[in-house]
Amino acid sequence: MLFLCYKRCSTCKKAQKFLDEKKADYQMRDIVEDNPTYEELKKWYEKSGLPIKRFFNTSGMLYREMQLKDKLPSMSENEMLKLLSTNGMLVKRPLVVTEDAVLVGFKEAEWDEICK
Repeated sequence: MLFLCYKRCSTCKKAQKFLDEKKADYQMRDIVEDNPTYEELKKWYEKSGLPIKRFFNTSGMLYREMQLKDKLPSMSENEMLKLLSTNGMLVKRPLVVTEDAVLVGFKEAEWDEICK
């Protein structure tokens, strides 16, 4: 299991505590220091079945500064994936990637399912 997080994010800390309490076997990766590549994001997006917009950190300062709320609707999936791969602060976190699933954001019930 790959756990992507940002060290200063309180939700990420909660998610990590949850994984530790479940004794989950995971590899932690800082989403800012080691930003996901275009190829990784494309694979995760396709595996997740989620809309591409769910991968954006819509509450982040960078998202607001770049006025992405207005720009995303006119962008292609490919352009959005390329944009996400430029800066980890644009990516919604925490993110968990397993062989079978990709979870974006921390929802305990969803995460509980993959920790069984």
